[in-house]
Amino acid sequence: MKQLIYIVTFLLTTLSVAQNNTLFEEGNMLYNEGKFTEAITKYESILDAKKHSASLYFNLGNAHYKLNNIAPSIFYFEKALALSPNDKEIQNNIAFARNMTVDAIDVVPEVGVSKLVKKLTNTMSFNAWAYACVAATLLFVLLSLLYYFSYSTNRKRLAFIGSSSFLFLSFILLFFAFHKFDIDKNNKPAIVFSQEALVKSEPNLRSEESFRLHEGTKVLILDTVNNWKKIKLTDGKVGWISNDDIKALNEI
Repeated sequence: MKQLIYIVTFLLTTLSVAQNNTLFEEGNMLYNEGKFTEAITKYESILDAKKHSASLYFNLGNAHYKLNNIAPSIFYFEKALALSPNDKEIQNNIAFARNMTVDAIDVVPEVGVSKLVKKLTNTMSFNAWAYACVAATLLFVLLSLLYYFSYSTNRKRLAFIGSSSFLFLSFILLFFAFHKFDIDKNNKPAIVFSQEALVKSEPNLRSEESFRLHEGTKVLILDTVNNWKKIKLTDGKVGWISNDDIKALNEI
């Protein structure tokens, strides 16, 4: 019975992959023919099947860019870049899309030790830091056992130095793993989808207007209260915006 279930699951998976590949190729053909709206429909059918990839998001971004849909083009380019951050083509195209936005927002640069630590932390994923920490801990245990069972003074000295070094390294790697976890947890970017959105000082319509944003602008979500999101800009400005005006990038 289990074998039958495995076979059925395999066949369904294979069929789903083949269908998505067909939709992707059909979308590409429509895009090359200049039928960008139809191509988007094909690509979105793949998303509806819960299948995601950098190339799919990249093509969606390109199709929306051709239609001058600023917010969706940047949204999908951002999602493609998150999956393939070193892709030069994605980086170039998102730069073109950002040039279509209205808001010119300065970036407050990080300086000093915090900038260095953050840059180093982002060189690897949380899982990579965690695996490295586990590896260092295992080496610490092995060298500790070698120290315990060795009779040679020189071997004991080397094992002690090695185990101490890997213990210290495991603590450092553990710090970076948790720091990366905190960065990813607090990183909730979103794209403004409304042509013009009012940002309020408090999460209600009666509060004062702090500033206005326009479609395609990237913001960072800090908090949620009812139908409002507290956002932060790269220049440090903070305010409250309606849920309907933005779309979170972390949403599938």
